[in-house]
Amino acid sequence: MTALRPEREDLYGGEPFEPPIDEETVALRVPPPPGFVFGGESISASGASTAPPLTGTPAGGRAARRKAARGRHGRHGGHGGHGGGDRGAYGGGPEDPPGSVGRPLSRVEARRRARASRPSAAVVFSRAVGEVFITAGVLMLLFVTYQLWWTNVRAHAQADREASSLQDDWASGKRNPGAFSPGQGFAILHIPKLDVVVPIAEGIDSKKVLDKGMVGHYGEDALKTAMPDAKTGNFGLAGHRNTHGEPFRYINRLQPGDSIVVETQDEYFVYKMASILPVTSPSNVSVLDPVPPDSTFTGPGRYITLTTCTPEFTSKYRMIVWGKMVEERPRSKGKPDALVE
Repeated sequence: MTALRPEREDLYGGEPFEPPIDEETVALRVPPPPGFVFGGESISASGASTAPPLTGTPAGGRAARRKAARGRHGRHGGHGGHGGGDRGAYGGGPEDPPGSVGRPLSRVEARRRARASRPSAAVVFSRAVGEVFITAGVLMLLFVTYQLWWTNVRAHAQADREASSLQDDWASGKRNPGAFSPGQGFAILHIPKLDVVVPIAEGIDSKKVLDKGMVGHYGEDALKTAMPDAKTGNFGLAGHRNTHGEPFRYINRLQPGDSIVVETQDEYFVYKMASILPVTSPSNVSVLDPVPPDSTFTGPGRYITLTTCTPEFTSKYRMIVWGKMVEERPRSKGKPDALVE
């Protein structure tokens, strides 16, 4: 390793000087290339070292150093030829070679470049169409959310309030059996198999009754049907299958023998499901006759008819469920077995 440590005379004592050996980094100390300047010494090709005036600076005088600085940074000390400014403002662009000095743009060239940077009419049109479709999609999503979720939430709350109010009035004796005005609640429908408990109001008006989550009684004009306490007749009810509380959504799952209970101020009327008509026309009002022709009933009796729209989420057809009364129980005797089980 002595060849890597050239000796030189000590400037003061005239004795040869040898730098101390650092045993930890000795493997890293390789001879520097000829002419290399480091730490104030320049190593020549023969291995002799010289000390330039300034450490880490190019050899030569002040003029040489200035010339080297101009070569590295340009005349004005910036990168790119104009003090590091925006090359595009002087005509420099992607097509110009790196490090070239740009030239100022003429007005024609500036306008041409500005027009080229603007989106075309087709791009603007496609963006506008895309925004319209996105907006329409968001509005449609909000509408579907309102129809399928919010209407149910609101209708359930309204129906629960009406049922509670009805039971409170019965307990206080404020309501008496008799004729009821349109939209007025007078009974509660229970379908235990479907976990349905919903008020029954007079009339089938959408805004006053059905859209509030209640079930409506066909009790007006040509569609007038009997009340539950009538000795014979057909007690007809209508309800939404989808949205607005959808109390009749799953009546297609009822099987013969399933209980349907109507609770009034004084009595419970218990019916057993008898038959179902899956599809019929909305104009088929014969399903509400005292003895419906499409049912299994053969003579006068005390019946109940549930009507709703079908298929789901449409109102094209009607689904009909019929039941026959099997028990009339005063409230004083407690709830019927169908509501206790």
